[in-house]
Amino acid sequence: MTPGTEHQPQMSVEEFEELERHAPETVWLEFINGKVQVKPLLDGNHSEIYMWLLEQCMRLRPDLRLHPERGLKTEAYRKGRARADGVLVPKGSLKGLGEWSETSGVLMAVEITSFDSDTNQRDRVEKPDGYAAAGIPVYLLVDRDDCSVVVFNQPEDGRYRHEERLPFGAAVKLPEPVNINLETEPLKDFVE
Repeated sequence: MTPGTEHQPQMSVEEFEELERHAPETVWLEFINGKVQVKPLLDGNHSEIYMWLLEQCMRLRPDLRLHPERGLKTEAYRKGRARADGVLVPKGSLKGLGEWSETSGVLMAVEITSFDSDTNQRDRVEKPDGYAAAGIPVYLLVDRDDCSVVVFNQPEDGRYRHEERLPFGAAVKLPEPVNINLETEPLKDFVE
């Protein structure tokens, strides 16, 4: 690597958005830390976990909506583009927004780990930092590798100050502004 180029983005945000618009429907692209990344397509258990969480949110917070596969402007100065598995927002707050939206109304971003080589760096390192830098109050990571739920909150200076990891089956408190208590026992059914 040439000295001084380790933090140079592969392309501009505008070039990424143009590339993403022309990508085949079978590929989802993200632009994280200046690098284009391919987000893996979903498997059945991933979809079932998302639907379980959607049902919980609708039952416990009917004033909110959990939207799937939402494009967000993330990282410092919004130079990143992440496609969250889910974003929890007040009902109607996405009306009129484009594919890549600001994060000002997002209460929680959700990621469910995939079984690919990039999931550790993407879901456990880069996305928490990007979501924190964008000011998203809560980041929920459903980590299928170690059968845990990780709740990140209190974003400050591009990092979440608080992180709590609980095993599938535990009671999980999603803090304000989400304010939902999840009983995660059903997640054990989606582990292979």
